[in-house]
Amino acid sequence: MPTTRFLLAGALLLGGPACSDTASPNAAGSPDAAASLSGGVGTKDVVLLTQNLYVGADVDAVLLALGTPDPDDDVAALLGAIETLQRTDFPARAAALARKIRNTRPHAVGLQEVSIIEIVLPPLGLDLRIEFLPILLQALTDEGLNYQVAAQVQNIDASPTAGVRQVDFDVLLVDAERVTVHAASGQNFSDNVGPLAPGVSLIRGWVQADVTIARRRLTLVSAHPEPNLGDVSFADLRALQMAEIADSLEGVSSAVIMGDLNDIPGSPMYQALRQAGFTDTWAALRPGQIGFTCCHAPDLSNTQIQFDERIDYIFAKGFARGGHEVLGQVRRLGIDPANRPVGQAGEIWISDHAGLLATLRLPPR
Repeated sequence: MPTTRFLLAGALLLGGPACSDTASPNAAGSPDAAASLSGGVGTKDVVLLTQNLYVGADVDAVLLALGTPDPDDDVAALLGAIETLQRTDFPARAAALARKIRNTRPHAVGLQEVSIIEIVLPPLGLDLRIEFLPILLQALTDEGLNYQVAAQVQNIDASPTAGVRQVDFDVLLVDAERVTVHAASGQNFSDNVGPLAPGVSLIRGWVQADVTIARRRLTLVSAHPEPNLGDVSFADLRALQMAEIADSLEGVSSAVIMGDLNDIPGSPMYQALRQAGFTDTWAALRPGQIGFTCCHAPDLSNTQIQFDERIDYIFAKGFARGGHEVLGQVRRLGIDPANRPVGQAGEIWISDHAGLLATLRLPPR
């Protein structure tokens, strides 16, 4: 998420023309299909999707209210955030994402901001519990798909006040019919912000799975390193967190790191991955194309794209072939205003982030 809408949102939530992706000369196939170099997804391709699910509300107003000495504005800010959460209607968004997954059939899906939200405040007549993962898994089942959890890690568990709680996870899903999982894990970073306020501690981590796809062994990672907090930059911390992942993959011949990495190309985080031998697939396959992925309006009601930063990535190493660092194609999902799902209060986007879908040619044996 961007600077002012990072995942503490979960904790404090509880206390122009349409964009298109035109295929570059290095990207094979139509931008509207998960095609590979051979036309269609081939037997030597791996298809991967990363998607930040978005907790569902912008908490700038809540942050400001909780930061003032006036306690009377806290409830109003909280109620405003809850109203936005209802408008962004996660079940409707999950159903739309499941349809995207059915149409593109990624072998694996890296998910960030997979939330559990609990708001039980009887004096305000509020009794709300939303669990993102079961809702999405059921939506996938309804589409006739068999995606299963390969790995998950619990990040933030925040309870800033009684009756209010948000738990954040990173999750890696795999298509159980096409992917064999040999080992999988989820773990927190060694370096984190830690305690921030009573009931709120900022912890992040990553999920990882050693898999076989199309008879090739590779390691998949999904992560969501620490975003900035207001004017406080955590650029160096993000670099440490991503370097920890890269170090854990040293000696692995083929690996992919994907996720909402909360930083822009050229940042310390980006350099840490490049220095570790990872290729930014967007930069490699769509040279010169900006490819912003974030962010929509907090209530997801904007009718046109208003992205202004590229912070979602699929990095790969060990995919070199024919003099190229990586071959295949990559594109954004969920950027067509005509295909927005309909929520309780009207049309909305699937998330405040675009999804990023890559079809990569697997390296030679």
